[in-house]
Amino acid sequence: MGGYYDGGDNVKFNFPMAFTTTMLSWSVLEFGNLMGPELQHALEALRCGTDYLLKSTNEPGSVVGVVGDPNADHACWERPEDMDTPRTSYVVTKEKPGSELSAEIAAALAASSIVFQQSDKAYSTLLLTRATQVCN
Repeated sequence: MGGYYDGGDNVKFNFPMAFTTTMLSWSVLEFGNLMGPELQHALEALRCGTDYLLKSTNEPGSVVGVVGDPNADHACWERPEDMDTPRTSYVVTKEKPGSELSAEIAAALAASSIVFQQSDKAYSTLLLTRATQVCN
């Protein structure tokens, strides 16, 4: 659960999701003081992404890259609550490497840790710790 679906389908591509999370983090860092009451919404959206990326990197030595069958999901238009397509996970490991994905997830977690550094120190520390683990 968590994270964001891609392009109206019921598939989750973690590389673009991590990139989006990284960009949202830097946007909050650079422009958060101009967001007014929308800052809280940005932080909630950011936490939804980072919570999911934490789940995607929870098992040492592996990083989930995609959830769902890209071909089947692109052919299926239904609400996530009604989906009945397989939730196949594609995982990056040392045997099946994907350093670009791991690096972008690490960047998203590290940038997000800066955002939460003042408001939620424990969460910030968790994000930074996991970013370091993902790189190793």
